Amino acid sequence: MSTDTATTHDAVDEHGEHAEHFKDSQYVVVALILAGVTAIEVAFSYMVDDLGPFFLPGLLILMVLKFYTVVAYFMHLKFDNRLFSIMFYMGLFLALGVYIAAMLTFQFFNS
Repeated sequence: MSTDTATTHDAVDEHGEHAEHFKDSQYVVVALILAGVTAIEVAFSYMVDDLGPFFLPGLLILMVLKFYTVVAYFMHLKFDNRLFSIMFYMGLFLALGVYIAAMLTFQFFNS
């Protein structure tokens, strides 16, 4: 099979090897997992007083989990060159760092 006739489900990478890709049903499973994580985030918003100091770190962990899942599977970075993944994750950690720095500036974490 040549690279010109490769389909999206049977793609050939730059080394002539068949790239590992998900089937449509697997994307549905990933979407359901993302919906579940979103439901947990919404539940967190109703439990602010119960969670106390674990509220914001819990939301940040769920945010990172969702970011990784979307970038890795729906943007196909799990199957792409590692450099692209590093660039996306650098952006994530930069944004997270700026957000935490802004919260510290406003003394958000001090009760």
